[in-house]
Amino acid sequence: MSKVAIIGAGRVAVNLAPALCGSGAQIVEVWSKSRASAEALAGRLGCRSSWGEVDRVTCDADIYVIAVRDDVLPDVVRRLHVGREQALMVHTAGSLPLSLFVEAGHERAGVFYPMQTFSKERQVDFSRVHFFIEASIPDDEAALQDLAFRLTGDAAFVHKSTAALRRRLHLAAVFACNFLNHCCTLSADILDEDGLPFSVMLPLVDETVAKLHELTPREAQTGPAVRRDANVTGLQKAMLAARPDLQEIYSMLTKSIQRYDKL
Repeated sequence: MSKVAIIGAGRVAVNLAPALCGSGAQIVEVWSKSRASAEALAGRLGCRSSWGEVDRVTCDADIYVIAVRDDVLPDVVRRLHVGREQALMVHTAGSLPLSLFVEAGHERAGVFYPMQTFSKERQVDFSRVHFFIEASIPDDEAALQDLAFRLTGDAAFVHKSTAALRRRLHLAAVFACNFLNHCCTLSADILDEDGLPFSVMLPLVDETVAKLHELTPREAQTGPAVRRDANVTGLQKAMLAARPDLQEIYSMLTKSIQRYDKL
């Protein structure tokens, strides 16, 4: 059984680490810059914790799963390499390349990218998560694919990848998830002006997503923009006169919907 060290205790780590533990991996340590975060996650997993400088992490792990912010990842990799040269190190980022390990002088390297949105307040069901795998050594790639399969239970959710493909996937995910969620935030702001909770939109949001399991996004598109109902779109733009930022977003999305409808 591989001994795994989790580097990070943020949104990805607090979801992925318990799932790895449940799949049979032996989690030996959790590290975080924050002592409270490291101890909280390690307490859930029943393993050691460390915090502060990443150099303090155990040198005895077989695999180091690095789930930290993209902007600090290269420095963390450089610091971890020393004393752990023979271990397999993997990161979970969508937009960063495998080559950052090579730049740090580390040979056994991989990417273990779960394409999902993560929050600390909600545990993700990994049986419905697509994993995109890359590694510098074929045997390590096979080991990471097996690890992902143990999490999903479905080989169709485990994919070989490249840095270029992951960047495109991450970009597409920003539109499908992050921008979609932000539109719901704007919707909540509009509702709040009349004292209405966002929960009144949940049946609508649920049906919008449910349709996408049967229809393409373009086929599922509804609303005044795709109907080219200028009376309604004009009225709604006018209602946003006090919020020029929302008015601009409304206009851009309306034009984009109509442009795609012509394709």
